[in-house]
Amino acid sequence: MSAHGFDLDLTKPTQSGVYFVGVADLDRLAGAAARDDLCVCRIDLAGCRDKGELLRRLAVALQLPPAFGHNWDALADCLRDLGWMPAWGYVLLFEHVGELRQAAEADFNILLGILDDAATFGNDNDRPWFAFLALPDSAFDDGHVPA
Repeated sequence: MSAHGFDLDLTKPTQSGVYFVGVADLDRLAGAAARDDLCVCRIDLAGCRDKGELLRRLAVALQLPPAFGHNWDALADCLRDLGWMPAWGYVLLFEHVGELRQAAEADFNILLGILDDAATFGNDNDRPWFAFLALPDSAFDDGHVPA
């Protein structure tokens, strides 16, 4: 985000979405979200290489309900309704996503789709909902957003 001089207003549900950012952007985004009284969740994916580990880490970081089914459908349902974490909006900050992206590209892409669906659901319900996935700054060296 910072490389392009683009800043989002985290209080506007119409800007909800899934964004790739540089590693250095996460702390700034966390500060902005906290300032705006949004719920901030950090998810560290260092060493995460498959769906099972991803779902375990999400369950811990997001304090998912005990009934969480540890599957894609359950994750989608939980991310649309984060009612156990009462807030007027949500910001999920994913660190170290590169390893999962390389080791399990299909799972990574499913995660992106689920996050995008949750952000759309947030927008449709007038609730800010953002997911920021940090990549090394080198991923942005050619001036394009990573695919």
